[in-house]
Amino acid sequence: MGFWKQLFGGQELTPEEEQQNRQDKNFDLLKYDGVKALKIGKADYAVRCFTEALKLKADLEINDYLSQAYIRLGELDKAMQQLDILDAAHPDQVQILIRMAQVAFMMEDYERMDLVCSRARQADNHSADACYLGAQARLGRQQTDSALELLSRAIALRDDYADAYLLRGRTLLAIGHIDDADADAAWLLNHVGAQEDALMLKARVEVARANLEQAVTIYGLVLEVNPFCAEAFRERANLRRQQGDEAGAEADLQSLRELDPTQDVEDIEQQVKAAYSNVNPLGL
Repeated sequence: MGFWKQLFGGQELTPEEEQQNRQDKNFDLLKYDGVKALKIGKADYAVRCFTEALKLKADLEINDYLSQAYIRLGELDKAMQQLDILDAAHPDQVQILIRMAQVAFMMEDYERMDLVCSRARQADNHSADACYLGAQARLGRQQTDSALELLSRAIALRDDYADAYLLRGRTLLAIGHIDDADADAAWLLNHVGAQEDALMLKARVEVARANLEQAVTIYGLVLEVNPFCAEAFRERANLRRQQGDEAGAEADLQSLRELDPTQDVEDIEQQVKAAYSNVNPLGL
């Protein structure tokens, strides 16, 4: 018996207990190293640590961290597998369902996204995020009316939900509800200020109203906020051409060429000509 064991009257550990202690220490080290690696952006090393840790013992927190690491690596199927484990253990945990919905969105699996969002709303009918993500899923499934209902519900639950206002405004504009889209654009400009997405929505509203000069001005504001916004250059070039301002249109085309020197010039011009040929200018 060792000195300290004799002094305090302790007992010698059995070989099984010593092995368990070593295993626990190794698990803790792997978990610590994995979390540290994840925090500094070394997701690949984090995956190795977490995978080895799970070989030593099951731990739902590790599954959670591992799902985050896989998301950062773009390995979405593997991330969903880890989330499935968490979901099986806690089927009514809204945050797990929200993460699953986000991963399904990145996978463009709108059917599964819709399903988990429905479950999240059943578990918590006050979750604005579940409504917003559910709306994204419905749009992915071409279910515009129910998507708008969910977006309005998200806004009712959280009246400062800027992303929901933006998506609703875009969706309303896409189906020709110009005044309602303008109301959402106005809310955004009043509450988040001259932000790129809000300004783009407002500019497109003015295009839909055939207020081309005003739209050109707003696209200019977009480019003050973000001088690298290709969409603003492309759409403003289209408007300038419609107004007979060939020099202005060419200047915007040149800016597009500078943003992407590898892009074919004729391809840029085709994109400009087609910018508003579709009734749905936002591609929703």
